Amino acid sequence: MSAGPQILLQKFKALSPQLRAKVEDFVDFLMARERAEAAERLGRAFGKLDALDGPPLTSSEVRAEIRAARARKGTLPTGVYR
Repeated sequence: MSAGPQILLQKFKALSPQLRAKVEDFVDFLMARERAEAAERLGRAFGKLDALDGPPLTSSEVRAEIRAARARKGTLPTGVYR
């Protein structure tokens, strides 16, 4: 069960300074692990892109891809596109 931020803050404030330091270290560890996992996923994604070995997209091709994705999602803003 997940406790809300206020409950966690109350519990944190009740801890001794030594335990607070341990909690802070653990939160830092979790955040670093999360960043490392995100970096790993990004690295794999770039590896897949490199494997395609295609030429880079032009800015007009990128805009066209964005318009197509928005149109598929139904979030295409109104306006004139070139």
